[in-house]
Amino acid sequence: MTGPAGRTARSATGRRGTRNRTGRAAEPVRPVPEPVPAPAPELAPESDGDALARTIAMVNDKGGVGKTSIVANLAGQFAAAGYRCLLVDLNRQANLADDLGFRDGPADDHGAGLLLSLVGGTPLRPVEGVRPGLDVVPGGARLVDLVPLMVSRVQERGREAFRALAEVLAPVAGDYDLVFVDCPPETTILTDLALTAARWVLMPTKSDGGGLVGMRLVGERFALARELNPQLGLLGAVLFATGSRSRVVHAEVREAVARAFGGHSPLFTTTIRHAERTAQDARRLGKLAHELEQEVAAQPAWWAALRAGQKENGGRRLSPTAASVAGDYRDLGVELLTLLREAEERAAARPEQEATS
Repeated sequence: MTGPAGRTARSATGRRGTRNRTGRAAEPVRPVPEPVPAPAPELAPESDGDALARTIAMVNDKGGVGKTSIVANLAGQFAAAGYRCLLVDLNRQANLADDLGFRDGPADDHGAGLLLSLVGGTPLRPVEGVRPGLDVVPGGARLVDLVPLMVSRVQERGREAFRALAEVLAPVAGDYDLVFVDCPPETTILTDLALTAARWVLMPTKSDGGGLVGMRLVGERFALARELNPQLGLLGAVLFATGSRSRVVHAEVREAVARAFGGHSPLFTTTIRHAERTAQDARRLGKLAHELEQEVAAQPAWWAALRAGQKENGGRRLSPTAASVAGDYRDLGVELLTLLREAEERAAARPEQEATS
């Protein structure tokens, strides 16, 4: 996230460096002024709950609605803008490995490390430097054992068992400015793990019936998760791969969110447009939208490439729509950080209001 949008995003939130539970000093977040004169408030984590204060679960019970794409592209742009980001992949399909280009490479343990931490209750050990400033706890086929493990623990301990992810994530979360948890579809046990660890929920959806039904199912898990995690909040829903910005479509999605979450219906203004070629290029090459945008800008005009007989990317040219998609993600990132800053301002003001009342 570079240029004016990146500068706006960096100004949207601030956080002091802290020392996490492993004793390792967390890297301090550089303070950046807001676009208005007043400085953004700082929240200093002092407990597990505060360490997880910027943990965002990307959830929809329907697959194919953009969860992994949004996680990868937001985190990639935030990292490029100077934020330290951690991604936790709870999906055994591990599509994050494709989007970030490390499938079957040295960084890909197929979920073994995540499973080991959850089994043993030991802090997560992220793979560092998948991108500068971007670390990942990979998912993968090894997570097939996680569901039966959690079923057994729930039978033994009840819903307290769902604190497992929060307990292994909290010791390392303080090292990061933002943590994203990518949740698989149609796996309520893993969704419950994520919702118990997260402070916020972000729901991508398409405007079709399947995505909206998936939101309703998330609303049910959200209500249950708040029994263990009362601070859990809804950041909002994001329309993904949509070709329409009509008010009717937005109104329908907003109504669906309100039904799922008891009248609370936040919907991000930013939508992520449908761009099939860019989506194919991204997953095929393991590149994010803003990385493709840079490559598109650098590729020669089609006629020049034809004359020179160049065959980059197997002779297939990158779609110029990458720039528009990258712009959508930049706008979404700015909007998300602004919402987080406003929420933190309200939280910081609450003790003062209570003291004076």
